[in-house]
Amino acid sequence: MAPFPRFLLTPRKILRHVFVLAIVAGCVVAGFWQRDRLIQVRAYNRQVERQGALPPIALDALIPTGSAPAPAAQLYRRVTVTGVYDPRHEEVLVGRDLNDNPGNDLLTPLITSDRRVVFVDRGWVPFDLDKPPITRAAPPSGTVTVTGVLFPPEKTSSDPTRPAPVTNWIDLGRFAKLESLPTVPMYIWQESSSPRAPGSLPKRVPLPPLDEGPHFSYMIQWWLFALVGTVGYPILLRREIQKHRRIGSRAVREPAAV
Repeated sequence: MAPFPRFLLTPRKILRHVFVLAIVAGCVVAGFWQRDRLIQVRAYNRQVERQGALPPIALDALIPTGSAPAPAAQLYRRVTVTGVYDPRHEEVLVGRDLNDNPGNDLLTPLITSDRRVVFVDRGWVPFDLDKPPITRAAPPSGTVTVTGVLFPPEKTSSDPTRPAPVTNWIDLGRFAKLESLPTVPMYIWQESSSPRAPGSLPKRVPLPPLDEGPHFSYMIQWWLFALVGTVGYPILLRREIQKHRRIGSRAVREPAAV
């Protein structure tokens, strides 16, 4: 095996070799990270599809009062629950769109028949309706039965203080006890209500679509970048070596010709 040319072992060349190797390694790592994200998304989609295919179940049967939550068995289940809405503690979730129309969602606590609080994302209202209680989107009065899908909170805070009525995130951790009642640590994405809301608002929001996102294409792109570096850089080095040899040969022949 021919020794590695010394002109490629200067400090400047070595720094370039290390830089290229770092880029290739970074691309490989980024590709595996996207692969892991793809695996997670696919597992999430399978769980949602599996849970969603099960028949609706009463919330108090799925999560009995006083029981510890078991998210793997409970999340994304379609549930029914009966109770009375408490619009005094309603939250406006800003920055939620519906069919590309900017607006807000309404998160309203429901006092269940077994004396717990479960928050319900009742749907979408236009962007200018952002100061609860929103009379144009008032919930049904009296006893109501809600059907929807259980979702995890978007954030979990340990601060039990009363949240602001307008927020960006569904953070149930700040509702440790509302009206001295225990709070279900998941919220319901409402699909139907009986009776329905008295007005035309809020509008029902479809469940989030299940897709894999861009992770597969990003994974392939990162690994292609790594492949380009792995194959392309040796080709570049080979051309540099050939050029160096041609220059050296020419330098040897020219004195002889003189």
